[in-house]
Amino acid sequence: MDFGYITYKLLKDGQEVSLNKVPALAKLKNITFDKSIMWAVPVMLSESVKYKGRGESIFEGKYDSFDSLDEIISQWLEAVRAGRAIKYIPESMIPRDPETGEFLLNSNPFDNKYISPEGNMSENGQDTIEIKQAEIPTENYLQSYITFLDLCLQGVISPSTLGIDTKKLDNAEAQREKEKTTLYTRGLIIDTLSEFIPKVINTVLKSRNQMENKGLTEDIEVSLKFGEYSNPSFEAQVETVSKGKQGGIMSIEACVEELYGDSKDEEWKLEEIARLKAEQGIVDIEEPAVNFDLEMEEDTTKEQKPKKTEQKVEGQKEEKKDQEKVNE
Repeated sequence: MDFGYITYKLLKDGQEVSLNKVPALAKLKNITFDKSIMWAVPVMLSESVKYKGRGESIFEGKYDSFDSLDEIISQWLEAVRAGRAIKYIPESMIPRDPETGEFLLNSNPFDNKYISPEGNMSENGQDTIEIKQAEIPTENYLQSYITFLDLCLQGVISPSTLGIDTKKLDNAEAQREKEKTTLYTRGLIIDTLSEFIPKVINTVLKSRNQMENKGLTEDIEVSLKFGEYSNPSFEAQVETVSKGKQGGIMSIEACVEELYGDSKDEEWKLEEIARLKAEQGIVDIEEPAVNFDLEMEEDTTKEQKPKKTEQKVEGQKEEKKDQEKVNE
């Protein structure tokens, strides 16, 4: 594939004409750039199973489910439109023109008002306006809608994240379990964007420098900040982390990670951990070498041996003194 340049051409009826024909294009000039820098950055959330080396959408394999969901919604709306109330008005209750006797109200299919030519001819009968409306199986449509909605979002995002309460009897624990799907998808997107966005920014800056003939520049460090998902207030987080630290179930590293998460970069969190340890008097000591214990044992044995010999010498001197006294 040939690349490394941008050529501007203006065509009219299939024939190339000068760019000066259009004042807005008159200043455009052909551009050539360093082929070591590609002016495009690929992005791929997940690898395609069908096509090697290519990515695929997070909704891959769910297109049929979305089509079915659309069909259910269409049928539901069609049933609602067809099930509008129809009003039947007897002729005896329709106002007439006093001079001609013609009806002042005609049948109107737009608002579903019809004239009923048959009156109630029974002895005690009375003519009344009758309203009829078809029964719409709303519960059946709702269950079908929820089923296919779950199929569409399964493995991608929780309906609760979108504010859709499909199962009103779920307790808080069940709701948290559902949110794990959202957290997984969010983590996948964040991991991909954390690598993709810095590359895009550096590519844009390098391409602009090449267009202005300024030469290539080194990559700059780009820091990204992603807000926590459904995070509680900072005060609530501090209270929770403090209880875990006091209970002895969380280390300083775990507390910092839980408290700040993606809001701070790794370098800042390491510095914060070091500051907290220094304030609390915690010092990191290197683990001793394997032969350190052996050397310690040798030193202690050397120190103990002279003491034993000294004790023996003193005991011998005392025995000699006792013998001399006996001899005298």
